Amino acid sequence: MSHFIQLHLLTSYPPANLNRDDLGRPKTALMGGAKRLRVSSQSLKRTWRTSALFEEALAGHVGTRTKRLGSEAYKELKEKGMDEKMAGACAEKIAGVFGKLRKVEKGEAKEFEIEQLVHVGLEERKAISELVEMLAEEKREPNGDELKLLRHKPAAADVALFGRMLAAVPEYNVDAACQVAHAITVHAAEVEDDYFTAVDDLNSGDKDRGAAHIGESGYGAGLFYLYICIDRQQLVENLQGNSELADQAIAALVEAAAKTSPKGKQNSFGSRAHANYVLAEKGNQQPRSLSTAYLRPVTGQDQALDAIKRIEEQANAFDSAYDAGADSRFVTSAEPAYKEPQLKGNVRKGSLTELIAFLKTDQ
Repeated sequence: MSHFIQLHLLTSYPPANLNRDDLGRPKTALMGGAKRLRVSSQSLKRTWRTSALFEEALAGHVGTRTKRLGSEAYKELKEKGMDEKMAGACAEKIAGVFGKLRKVEKGEAKEFEIEQLVHVGLEERKAISELVEMLAEEKREPNGDELKLLRHKPAAADVALFGRMLAAVPEYNVDAACQVAHAITVHAAEVEDDYFTAVDDLNSGDKDRGAAHIGESGYGAGLFYLYICIDRQQLVENLQGNSELADQAIAALVEAAAKTSPKGKQNSFGSRAHANYVLAEKGNQQPRSLSTAYLRPVTGQDQALDAIKRIEEQANAFDSAYDAGADSRFVTSAEPAYKEPQLKGNVRKGSLTELIAFLKTDQ
């Protein structure tokens, strides 16, 4: 039976443009008849898995997502003295293990890239390096057996959490153990425009007092609700039964989700934020988001407290309608006016460190 960990986070971002659409403006969504700001799950997952927190906590167990495995192999083979033609043939075969090679237009130099990004573990990259070393030394192309570079269950925590899809070799797909919703504001929000200018430092202003550059950038601010669901049993299976590494991965993910922000336009806005509120739930019950708490947009001056009250009321309402939605719960709050959880059942309150310890125990 699956063991689910559900996380509900409320995070307040000051003016920012963390995740842009095709026009360079903050992403939005319509919910409950009101426009909301949105940060995509893709943006969030990349933020977490490339964060210093995640990489330090899981050193040696973080994968790489790239199209350039063939390019890197070609470069290494050339550096080791293999001639250009043979190095290209080797790189094509190595890249072809991971996906279909990108078509090269007429007159364009071969880069040996594949068409889609592939998420590989450290042991898979190590296998490529060892093969490149051998081929360079023996001055030959690889055979079929030597091209068995993929692993059914790579020991990379981020691959195990977020999965991977290989269209060319689906038998090496990994089912994601973690589902991440798009973060969305709990209240109505609009995208605003920042009109800005830049002044040339060497312009004395004697003849021309105008700006050297004029620009415009979209931004928005809001309190975002984020939902994460982890199937711990699936995660352990993805990590070849390594439950200790699974717990490390969960701890790293929770800390990164609570403490890190997407990198979009951070130098312009400095919109660094920690979660105002984190509700963790665990049990074998069928997972459910608590986003319905915000179908009616939150209004008023105490939006953080109102949003917390709404999420706890919604959890209690689901419990009343469908029985308990979790065996136990833990709350971490950085909202000064928040007192005690109004949640039903087995619930505790404490720091993020205590919340992570709670997720590792059977209680």
